[in-house]
Amino acid sequence: MDISRRHLLNVAGATAGAAAITAEPARAAPLTATLGRDVTYYGVRSDSSSNQTVALQRAIDEAARDRIPLALPPGDYRTGALKLPNGAQLTGVRGATRLRFSGGASMFASEGAGNIVLSNLTVDGGGLRLPERRGLVHCVSGTGIHIVDCDIVGSGGNGVWFENVAGEIRGNTIRAVQTTAIVSFDALGLIVGQNTIQDTSDNGIEILRTAIGDDGTMVIDNRIEDIKAGPGGSGQHGNAINAFRAGNVIVRGNRIRNCDYSGVRGNSASNIQILGNSISDVREVALYSEFAFEGAIIANNSVDLCATGVSVCNFNEGGRIAVVQGNILRNILPKRPIGTAPDDDGGVGIYVEADSTVSGNVIENAPSFGIVAGWGKYLRDVAITGNVVRNANVGIGVSVVPGAGSVLVNDNMISSTARGAIVGLDHEKPVTGDLIKEGTSRFPQIVIGSNAVR
Repeated sequence: MDISRRHLLNVAGATAGAAAITAEPARAAPLTATLGRDVTYYGVRSDSSSNQTVALQRAIDEAARDRIPLALPPGDYRTGALKLPNGAQLTGVRGATRLRFSGGASMFASEGAGNIVLSNLTVDGGGLRLPERRGLVHCVSGTGIHIVDCDIVGSGGNGVWFENVAGEIRGNTIRAVQTTAIVSFDALGLIVGQNTIQDTSDNGIEILRTAIGDDGTMVIDNRIEDIKAGPGGSGQHGNAINAFRAGNVIVRGNRIRNCDYSGVRGNSASNIQILGNSISDVREVALYSEFAFEGAIIANNSVDLCATGVSVCNFNEGGRIAVVQGNILRNILPKRPIGTAPDDDGGVGIYVEADSTVSGNVIENAPSFGIVAGWGKYLRDVAITGNVVRNANVGIGVSVVPGAGSVLVNDNMISSTARGAIVGLDHEKPVTGDLIKEGTSRFPQIVIGSNAVR
């Protein structure tokens, strides 16, 4: 058959037209195709008055067995206690997928399992009371555990509780928690970062160990606000960040506001680094390194409104070696909270005891002392150089009791100090006049260099 070129063009044009008419437009893949297996595949129903615990547990187990993430579409899901096996990964739509707790020891719990992910879920504890030492999310002995981009609210105990865990808690909002937002015991390599923590009745973040040892947790770039000392005490509660017995912890870049006690408290935590935090309205010591520690760096923090800006203390318990540098500390309160030791007064910018340097800090409006070195005989090898102290009753106080060790005070700017620029102390009590005027011949362990006094 003779086929002309015109005929071929006509056929081609007709075919293209038909294709244009019959072809369906491209469609985006369903949400669950990219996130994982849809939980409704297992009979789980959102916005149902029925409890979904059994169906949810089956879905979690089978998806984890098949190594497939489990996707929860928007809606409310009523559930009791759920176990997370190895490889469990649950994800939802942030702000739209809510799991409402109906009771049990924890909503999510794992033991000896790893490679677990909870993401983009609202985990609502409903204020139901949890047993002691439990979290709404509770993980023991696992690696690769990631709690990310979740909203954890209304826990009747702790928000997240980790023991012997490596992983991360990142980008979550944890609020209205009965005790502590995040607790970690004996971490194996943990990052706690970029979370927002609001309204707890114990502490914000606790990094703890059962015995003194290396920990290495990084607590970075969190926002922590409105931390109450619900159980009372003299400093165990009411802290934004508390590191206890945990060595080599880094606390960096956190925004902390409105705490009954401390912003950052390191207790028996050697080699702690407290760097670049912004702290306001804390009612006790803003930045604390205390008891049996060796090594603390407290640098480049900003503190506005506290009872003491920085305290590096307890040489009697082995607390020693610190660098306190480049901090701004101002508007110091004259008194610490009720419940602290009766001789623990406020109104101090920086307090140090042993083997430490205090340099390049700015302290303003300290009703008692800008800087204090030593408590009675507990003083050794402290250098106080290059600081600015303004508006303090005493600029720099130095222990002069028998047995107190050496101090260098040099190149500081000290202005507007009613009681004196540099004064000798017997514990908290001034017992000399201004040593810049009197000299230090009676106290050869004190070396006073060239300081500017106005």
